[in-house]
Amino acid sequence: MSRFLNVIPVADAVAAVISISPPTVTETIPLDSAGGRILAAAVMADTDIPGFDRSVVDGYAVRAADTAGAGDAIPALLHSNGRIAMGRPDPSTSVGPGTCTYIPTGGVLPAGADAVVMVEYAEEAGDTILGKKAASHGENVLLRDEDFKQGEIVFLAGRRISPQDAGVLAACGCAVVTVAKKPVVGIISTGNELVPVTVVPGPGQVRDANASMLAAYLAEYGCVPRHYGIIPDEREAFEAVLARAVPECDVVLLSGGSSKDDRDMTAAVIASLGEVLVHGIAIAPGKPTIIGRIGSKPVFGLPGHPASAFVVLIAIVRPLLDRMLGIPVPLQRTEKATLAINIPSQRGREEYVRVMLENGVATPLFGKSGLLNTLVRSNGLVRIPAGAEGIEQGSTVEVILW
Repeated sequence: MSRFLNVIPVADAVAAVISISPPTVTETIPLDSAGGRILAAAVMADTDIPGFDRSVVDGYAVRAADTAGAGDAIPALLHSNGRIAMGRPDPSTSVGPGTCTYIPTGGVLPAGADAVVMVEYAEEAGDTILGKKAASHGENVLLRDEDFKQGEIVFLAGRRISPQDAGVLAACGCAVVTVAKKPVVGIISTGNELVPVTVVPGPGQVRDANASMLAAYLAEYGCVPRHYGIIPDEREAFEAVLARAVPECDVVLLSGGSSKDDRDMTAAVIASLGEVLVHGIAIAPGKPTIIGRIGSKPVFGLPGHPASAFVVLIAIVRPLLDRMLGIPVPLQRTEKATLAINIPSQRGREEYVRVMLENGVATPLFGKSGLLNTLVRSNGLVRIPAGAEGIEQGSTVEVILW
């Protein structure tokens, strides 16, 4: 049933969002273009890594027992029996009592050796090597399968692929990887007062800041934003743009047009084309947020002010994106901090307060709801639970970083 400004708790709103979340769609892409994408399937090592015992330094492969007690004053005297070539194991080369073999970094450890003495602690005297440091068993050696065993899970689904992850995936033989397909998110700006960013606003007009802000967040989070421009407060134009955006997108965000004003037709149009699940959330800022669905596509009506829209994006829309991307733990970064001054709050609503985090101290930035400067002066948000009447100075808080 449609509900118009029947305010519900944030937890209930998130539950409604999860209930209409489309399933994760996957695709297989080349590893070289997978940076920043979300793994949609676990990855296992296809072979032991490394596949052989190898040296991690340039030095001499030895039997550790032959170097016991060695030092500058009394070095271990070892006979050099040759060199290990990179990438070409030599089964005929072995280290026996009192002998050693030169080995480069990454070289295959010869039979009989169980340690490597670094070249910095060795001195050549013809075929004799003076080992000036005792080596312990396994020192400077990476054993077969010490990194990963064949069949061992290296990455679980839901991991965002970093540059270093890509290197490990390559070592596991993954030329291609299965990832979550990027959700296409439509952005529609509504309001007679809005003008494009290229236009100098006249009296009563404001530039459309939300579209750029939403697009930047969505792109960074792993989505594909799609702009549909500025739509006037006219029902026919509103229905036309939704009819175009819904089939083309996985999710649609409507920026503005979510107040209780009679001229606001967002909720009415969504209800006529689909259903309104939520209209009003006990969150500040962002109370008049709309959650709806047209066909199988989630549609959100976000507040018009950028700060309010951004809070709703983080608190309400993000859980939907996490589900669509198959992310078990949100990608948003947080940091513990000490609160510099008291934050008052109204019990019964979940509140998000902008703060400046510096040297472990979070300082709230209070200001009128329409101000933009607190968005750029702040670098995070502090969440106040609905059951609290504020947070006292000196309390430890978790800052959601921008």
